[in-house]
Amino acid sequence: MISNQILQNTIDGLKTITRRDFCIIDAESKVVVSTIQNSIGDYIPQVESFINSQAESQEMQGSHYFKIYDEYLVEYILSVSGVDDEAYKLGKIVAFQIKSLLVAYKERFDRDNFIKNLLLDNLLLVDIYTRAKKLHIKNNVKRIVYLIECNEKKDSNISDILRNIFPDKTRDFVTAVDEKNMILVKEVTSDDAAEIEGYAKMIYDTLSTEAMSKVYVAVGAVVSDLKDVSNSYKEATMALEVGKIFNCEGHISHYAKLGIGRIIYQLPLSLCKLFIKEVLKEKRVDSFDEETLMTVNKFFENSLNVSETSRQLYIHRNTLVYRLDKLLKTTGLDLRQFDDAIVFKITIMVSQYMDYMERQSQNRM
Repeated sequence: MISNQILQNTIDGLKTITRRDFCIIDAESKVVVSTIQNSIGDYIPQVESFINSQAESQEMQGSHYFKIYDEYLVEYILSVSGVDDEAYKLGKIVAFQIKSLLVAYKERFDRDNFIKNLLLDNLLLVDIYTRAKKLHIKNNVKRIVYLIECNEKKDSNISDILRNIFPDKTRDFVTAVDEKNMILVKEVTSDDAAEIEGYAKMIYDTLSTEAMSKVYVAVGAVVSDLKDVSNSYKEATMALEVGKIFNCEGHISHYAKLGIGRIIYQLPLSLCKLFIKEVLKEKRVDSFDEETLMTVNKFFENSLNVSETSRQLYIHRNTLVYRLDKLLKTTGLDLRQFDDAIVFKITIMVSQYMDYMERQSQNRM
């Protein structure tokens, strides 16, 4: 169904050009949109008999009326002011235009419905290929799913902006599966990380600027078959959640770059609590002072390189060694040793995961 706003804009534009009044009436004989003031919602009894007649057009009360079909059913009645030949010709042209709009919107709805069901894994394998062929959607091309989370609830402008960024409706599909998230199923030329990252950054930069909304972008993996698009969507969903936990300063998360965070995210909380207790005894990660945690993070960023870390922190090498020795006494872990460094890195990430799950639990209460 075409939105009333689209229909109103169409006939307003036509009135400006032709200086004729237009009305579009639904199958219940009520005015849906009109260029005549205060007529929307009016019931026109004579239209009902026209709908039930065999005539395709009819003159009534100083106007020409035309039927507009959706397949074999009357969807709308169009009226054009005047009973002259020009009014008849205008009516035929406008009726054809609205019929074309109906077809285009119906095709878009069918595609949107197909993509939604494909993402949610609601289609049988045979139905995927049959419906895709009918909708002229190619199968064996590379695609990737971008999941875009908006501020509190989905901004109605987001989908329009995304469609303007990716206007090729035969290759790229924009849809939504819930109130908060928009999804872009994007055709890509290859598995090239730069291309994939480029699209993600384009989405984030454009939406942040034009929609003025806080946005997170999550990226699934590239797939080469329509049936696997749902897998890319699931991966993007995980990337969104895992990115919020471990990628605190970033707003773009890639499934392929989740690393160990992907494993931690799937651990039961009881096991996480046991691990923290064994490593830190009765301590928690947030019990360490900010200086210690900053030092540790910078040490990890520099691949356990003492000299480079001390240089970037603007401290003497011996000061860094002192801080690491202090942590060794507290935890029994020497971060200059690779195995101990891994254990402490995982400890920090497990703690972040537990804190995130605790906040989520509180928000649901």
